[in-house]
Amino acid sequence: MTSDQNASAPLPFHPLQWWKKQVLPTLADLRLAIIVLLAIALFSISGTVIEQGQSIQFYQANYPEDPALFGFLSWKVLLIVGLDHVYSTWWFLALLVLFGSSLTACTFTRQLPTLKAANRWKYYQKPQQFEKLALSTQLNQGSNDSLEPILKQYGYRVFREGETLYARKGIIGRIGPIIVHASMLIILAGSILGSLTGFMAQEIIPSGDTFEINNIIEAGPFAQSQVPKDWSVRVNRFWIDYSPEGRIEQFYSDLSVLDNQGEEVKREEIHVNQPLRYRGVTLYQADWAIAAVKVRVNNSPIFKIPMAQLPIQTEGRIWGTWIPTTPDMNEGVALVTKDLQGTLVVYDNQGQLIGTVRQGMDIEVNGVTLKVLDVIGSTGLQIKADPGIPVVYTGFGLLMIAVVMSYFSHSQIWALQNGDNFYVGGKTNRAQVTFEQEVLKILDRVQENTPSKGVESSQ
Repeated sequence: MTSDQNASAPLPFHPLQWWKKQVLPTLADLRLAIIVLLAIALFSISGTVIEQGQSIQFYQANYPEDPALFGFLSWKVLLIVGLDHVYSTWWFLALLVLFGSSLTACTFTRQLPTLKAANRWKYYQKPQQFEKLALSTQLNQGSNDSLEPILKQYGYRVFREGETLYARKGIIGRIGPIIVHASMLIILAGSILGSLTGFMAQEIIPSGDTFEINNIIEAGPFAQSQVPKDWSVRVNRFWIDYSPEGRIEQFYSDLSVLDNQGEEVKREEIHVNQPLRYRGVTLYQADWAIAAVKVRVNNSPIFKIPMAQLPIQTEGRIWGTWIPTTPDMNEGVALVTKDLQGTLVVYDNQGQLIGTVRQGMDIEVNGVTLKVLDVIGSTGLQIKADPGIPVVYTGFGLLMIAVVMSYFSHSQIWALQNGDNFYVGGKTNRAQVTFEQEVLKILDRVQENTPSKGVESSQ
């Protein structure tokens, strides 16, 4: 084989070298991290603005094709892209992984080498080296022996070798950025864990009923293990507090958690912003409805008649049902109500108003006595499980600590005894003015301890 052939032969491919020289620098690029972070923020905003986990009919009604929102955002585009469940889409999780990879690469290629360099000390053995420092001075008299105890009083860690001295403090300020990156990685890991293993469900349960969590509207691919199978919940009572003007002030649910044998293991009263938590599952008070009405016709047994929400064009909600008043069910009345305060409006078969009746009272209709015994409410519960939340909280806790650590200045001071001349200089990564004032105080104390013939300084 000739030398020309050797020169033209392609170099062998080394994956490790390619990774170090091509992939890592790209991932560690600050511009890439900023772009990915902006994309995550943008899609997070869209997940807040666009209702998540709703039915197709909801999106068809609110995001029609003509006219489409912004000219392109119709319900079809929304469902295809996955904007109805942004936080669990593959592309959003991929963005989180890419951002985490960028943080990891930056940590290993920049932050850790910076910390390693800061943890090493280097002595200045020539006067010319002090000229490169932002703050330096030359004393006609002075010594490392007089400087060392003063530096220790100011919190510096001092190293000496012969006529040279090196002191530093605030190394924690170099560790802070690394912990910031680590805490952000923990937050990302918690978010991904929650997206993959968490679920959200909704239940509308009448007072007195027991239910298991079945109506899951959003779940990660590995969420099945989080869905409770060995316990259920009983709604002991649901009620609403109304203001004197008839407005809802708060609604409450008295809930009991039951084991497989039906034994109560936990009981708690919940309301808005006060959920029930049990074994990683949280039950929030989110909505309400009217489930049924208990009535008696003359001396008949008590009937529990379901009530349904009626479609209306105005604001608010109303529920209604039909009560037969004859054995053949050819005659009856309609009961309509808008809340749980106990007042129902009665209409005949022709839709004519007959009157009103309150809970516990009776009314004469179609030759019979109709008594309303109770109006049964339903509690609307939103149920969530997110195993990533403790991880995210841990990450945020570390992030707050790391931010405080990052505010510490990493300050370094060098000194050199060269004959009758004593050279002192230093630098810091932040709080430059404060550092200069501190160095001047140190030098003043050195001069007080060592009578000086003069000072020549440069900054």
